[in-house]
Amino acid sequence: MNPNYKVNRSPKRSDEPVWWGLFGAGGTWFAMITPITILVLGILAPLGIIDAEALSYDRVADFATSIIGALFIIGTLALPMWHAMHRVHHGMHDLKFHTGVVGKIACYAIAGLISALAVIFVFMI
Repeated sequence: MNPNYKVNRSPKRSDEPVWWGLFGAGGTWFAMITPITILVLGILAPLGIIDAEALSYDRVADFATSIIGALFIIGTLALPMWHAMHRVHHGMHDLKFHTGVVGKIACYAIAGLISALAVIFVFMI
């Protein structure tokens, strides 16, 4: 170790781990869960490969009002939004739009709003 190197005993705390965690969770959800959801609901069901009764209103409503269904809906709406807004925030910086704290707050406020609306939506079902 360099004898001239001094350890900062009181480093400034960063909020980046929180945003990177949500970014990673959203990216993972979008990469692994969203394609299956699109396949089942957007392709297989309309083509009749999946029985229409399996996606009847009553069954879907029962699923959406269960804890697993509610978490699935919230995850599907909220997590990819956190991923996207984190990308937008850092993409603006890469494109030399240095919006600073205002841009950060705007991006994460949009993701937070969508997350809150997803929770409200699930509880209104």
